[in-house]
Amino acid sequence: MPEAASATRATIGDSEFDRDTAVTRRAPGVYDIDLSAGWTIISAVNGGYLLAVLGRALADALPHADPFTISAHYLTASQPGPAVIRTDVVRTGRTLSTGQASLFQYDDRGEEVERIRVLASYGDLGALPDDVRTTAKPPVFPPMDQCFGPEDGPAPVDGSSAITERLMLKLDPSTLGWALGAPSGKGEMRSWFGLADGRDADPLSLLLAVDALPPTAFEIGLKGWVPTVELTVHVRCRPAPGPLRVSITTRNLAGGFLEEDAEVWDTEDRLVAQSRQLARVRLG
Repeated sequence: MPEAASATRATIGDSEFDRDTAVTRRAPGVYDIDLSAGWTIISAVNGGYLLAVLGRALADALPHADPFTISAHYLTASQPGPAVIRTDVVRTGRTLSTGQASLFQYDDRGEEVERIRVLASYGDLGALPDDVRTTAKPPVFPPMDQCFGPEDGPAPVDGSSAITERLMLKLDPSTLGWALGAPSGKGEMRSWFGLADGRDADPLSLLLAVDALPPTAFEIGLKGWVPTVELTVHVRCRPAPGPLRVSITTRNLAGGFLEEDAEVWDTEDRLVAQSRQLARVRLG
């Protein structure tokens, strides 16, 4: 199985992702963070990065550390800079605890604006039984050295896609027609995925992985920003070390909205995360 290349591999807890998702507890249930511009596309902060930020705050607020399911509604576009997260514990149990969290920023008039609201259940992934009964199969696409990343295309406009500098993405050539001006018309996107500094995946970084690939709308033949309206992620187990494989499909675009169903597989051919999101597209 190929491995992500990195001159100096970062470790979990000591990487750019960990530093940029770190929250500071101001008071019980209240956290401060400075959203990094390093995880933006154009000027908007990536939704998966934001979900990981809120996920980290909930991991501190709840008695369990691992997200099992987390659903986010993206209310307004987040911008790099200061933000505050407020969490509430809804219920605690022996195996699962549930909480909600909202991220707020201030507008030009100094008024507080809610950016995202999430509801999540947390548990201990290490305590789950090993019994797996599934018909799901890992995606099949070329080895990493036969796939292509952002570095293989034209140089982007400065500041337009800062997030790609922090990711290791190697896309399946069969889902890259949009980059060559010949989209396939199929709503599919597949890629090897990792963090550029070599940090291995953990449950929180899986929240980023499901929303880090180019939109499937590009391969349908659409262009422009595809903002997330709602995103739900299920984390199924702790990923093994090494690069992940991410497969995303869209089967239905209607009324200016589409769904994206994502699967994330690890180097041991285990389905480690699943997600579905509803996104808005610009037609015409």
